[in-house]
Amino acid sequence: MFEQTFKNIDDILHKDAGCGSELDYVEQTSWVLFLKYLDDLERDRATAAELTGKTYTSIIEKKFQWNNWAAPKITNGNGTLKIDHNALTGDDLTDFVNNKLFPYLKKFKLSADSADTIEYKIGEIFSELKNRVQSGYNLREVINRIDELRFRTHAEKHEMSHLYEDKIKNMGNAGRNGGEYYTPRPLITTIVKVVAPKIGDKIYDGAVGSAGFLCEAFDYLRKGGHNGHADLSTKDWEILQKSTFYGKEKKSLAYIIGIMNMILHGVEAPNIIHTNTLAENLADIQEKDRYDVVLANPPFGGKERAEVQQNFPIKTGETASLFLQHFIKILKAGGKAGVVIKNTFLSNTDNATVAIRKTLLESCNLHTVLDLPGGTFTGAGVKTVVLFFEKGKPTRKVWYYQLNLDRNLGKTNPLNESDLAEFVELQKTFADSENSWSINVSTGVSHTPNYDLSVKNPNKKEETTLRTPQAILEEMKALDKESALIMNNLQLIIGNEN
Repeated sequence: MFEQTFKNIDDILHKDAGCGSELDYVEQTSWVLFLKYLDDLERDRATAAELTGKTYTSIIEKKFQWNNWAAPKITNGNGTLKIDHNALTGDDLTDFVNNKLFPYLKKFKLSADSADTIEYKIGEIFSELKNRVQSGYNLREVINRIDELRFRTHAEKHEMSHLYEDKIKNMGNAGRNGGEYYTPRPLITTIVKVVAPKIGDKIYDGAVGSAGFLCEAFDYLRKGGHNGHADLSTKDWEILQKSTFYGKEKKSLAYIIGIMNMILHGVEAPNIIHTNTLAENLADIQEKDRYDVVLANPPFGGKERAEVQQNFPIKTGETASLFLQHFIKILKAGGKAGVVIKNTFLSNTDNATVAIRKTLLESCNLHTVLDLPGGTFTGAGVKTVVLFFEKGKPTRKVWYYQLNLDRNLGKTNPLNESDLAEFVELQKTFADSENSWSINVSTGVSHTPNYDLSVKNPNKKEETTLRTPQAILEEMKALDKESALIMNNLQLIIGNEN
């Protein structure tokens, strides 16, 4: 149901002059989808209140409720409901949305009791977004499609949230650095499993993007964590909703998509702040600001200005290296992290990278390095690794796992969870295998001048492919033909000159 609806909406927006790319499609679908989701959420709350004999006060004022402006209903001939054909459309609809609805929703940011309420998040979302659908007739079609969707059962919410993730993934192909917002879901799932957060942990992503890590951590804890027994108390649920997930994001669209992604996954008031994480001076981070778990894929390849670099003890323009310093500092003692970073971090010999590696090894236990193949990140021409570490004790031994697949990864052949199953299993005991090995840091890495952590698999035999005599003869024939053709061309040139 959801998949076909999303495709139909993309087709409608493709015709609209105000929407030029997949990013616009996601952004515009998001705010309409969010308002329909909010309407269903309010209905559920009203029903729950009625069952307990309480009165429910709606968040949204009556004239701005979905069933009044977007989808007023009348009875069909067969007794079912359909959208009233007199519902706002064309210029009347765009005028209402742009000049009444958005300004009304924007005010929630000022009137909300606190930042950890859904009212405040509504205000934030509509302060950042604007309606880009220029044709009120196209907008009417989009609304009609979204009105068909239901978010009442857990199964419906689950299906919709996963398809919304797919839409976010498609943003990676739409320019404007959309891909920065998306980390492959199987990789996130694996990182969360290995880090294994528990209820009561404060979980943080300082480069939150579309909030994939926080959404996955929420799903993991909601299902009972590593035990897999979802028996959450009311108190547990309240902790998950209000004091577990925290994030920061610099870019406006990613920030909004991240908030909506979390709300659509079931976290009603995500603690996500719109700010440049790296603008925070590391010296200002106090114990109260620290987290139990860091899960992140910070942007790599970016360059930060000199004034931002002043916030860090180790100065570098490389964004990911600054983020890594931030993550080490913001972890509590005993805190755990899973961080994706470019594989060149392990071996680069510039002073800053060497100093950060030294800091990481001396202040944290870097217990696991997952080496990922090229193509893991669709469209990114870099190889990456995942660093798993715990803060508070120095590194004695690093366990490496090199993911060697029998196929090339790409857009049509992405990474899947089963690819990483062996890694998850072997990591529990840091077992050696053809793809995994350990190095002793106290006798190895720390004695090298650069604290080099390069991935060099000692168990992988270099395979030389022996060709058959027939294949060698075929290649010789082909080379002979090529040589004869070159000679003929040369003779023709010489003949013409004579």
